Amino acid sequence: MSEEAGSGGATDAGGGAAGAGRTAGLPMAVASEGLPPRVRIHEVGARDGLQNESAVVPVEVKAEFIHRLAAAGLTTIEATSFVHPKWVPQLADAEQLFPMLKDLLEVALPVLVPNARGLDRALELGVRRVAVFASASESFARANLNRTVDESLAMFGPVVARAREQGMHVRGYLSMCFGDPWEGPVPVHQVVRVAKALTDLGCEELSLGDTIGVATPGHVQNLLAELNEEGVPTHVIGVHFHDTYGQALANTLAALQHGVTTVDASAGGLGGCPFARSATGNLATEDLVWMLRGLGIETGVDLDALVATSSWMADRLGRPSPSRTVRALTHKG
Repeated sequence: MSEEAGSGGATDAGGGAAGAGRTAGLPMAVASEGLPPRVRIHEVGARDGLQNESAVVPVEVKAEFIHRLAAAGLTTIEATSFVHPKWVPQLADAEQLFPMLKDLLEVALPVLVPNARGLDRALELGVRRVAVFASASESFARANLNRTVDESLAMFGPVVARAREQGMHVRGYLSMCFGDPWEGPVPVHQVVRVAKALTDLGCEELSLGDTIGVATPGHVQNLLAELNEEGVPTHVIGVHFHDTYGQALANTLAALQHGVTTVDASAGGLGGCPFARSATGNLATEDLVWMLRGLGIETGVDLDALVATSSWMADRLGRPSPSRTVRALTHKG
C-alpha cells in the first residue's frame, strides 16, 4: 500500500478522533423491549459510497479504507462492483482491489455483479459473496439497467443460479422500494412482487432500498408486514435507508421493531446513487452505531476506531464527513 494510504494509525487518525470519542463519552444504554439483541451492519461505504465520488479514489486508499473498517469490527464490508467501467469509472479497479484484501479472512467481502460477465470476473478472483441489483420501479429499471423490471429479473435468473451452483452467497438489492424520482410513491404490492421474485430466483438475502430517502416509519412497517404475508421471512431482509429527509434512523428503528437484524450503512455517510440525482445521504454507520449503543444492541463495532477511519477518509476526499456522530466526536461541527 502507498505511504499516503498507510499514514496515521487507526486509533489516532483524523486529528485525534478516537481520543475525542472517549472524552465525549458514549450514550447511556437503555434497552427497549421487543428489539433484537444484536444487529449485523452491512457496510457499503467502500462500494456504494465511493462509487458516487466525482474523483477516482486511488486503489491503495480504498484497500486501506476497507482494512481500517475491518479493524473497527465490521464483519461485512461490500468491497466493490464488477460493473462495466464505462458506467461506474470510480470502481474500474475492482480486479486490482480485491486481491489486496485477501488477508481479511474473517470478513465477508461481497461485490456487486450486474450481469453474467460481472459474475465471471468475480469468480476469476475467488469472490464468495455477490449481490445483484434490481428495481421496484419501471423508470429506474430503465435508467439503471436499460431494461424493464421483468427483463432485468430474467437477466438475473441465470446469474443467481450459477452463483448458487458455485457455492456463493447471493444478496438481492431492491431499489426504489418507497418512492421513485420519476413515478412518485411506489405501491407496496409492486415492491412485494419484485422482492418475492428475487427470493424465488434464489437470493438468500434481500436488501430493501429507500433510494431517494422518502420512506417514513409506518410505510416501512407496512411493507415488512406485506412481505411476511407473501412468504418473505423477516430473517432474510435487510434495510438500506438514505437520510435525504432525516428519516433514516427513525426508519431503521421501525425495521428493528419488526425484527430486522441486518442494516446497511455507509462509513461517514458516504454516497448516494449515481443514477438517481435525488438520492443523497446514505445512513452513516457511526450514527447507526450510536443509536444501537443507546438501545443496548450489540454490533461488535468499535465506535472510536470507526470515527477515526471516517475522519481519515474524509481528509483524503478533501471535505468534512456528513456524519453527525463523526462531527460531534471530532469537534468539527
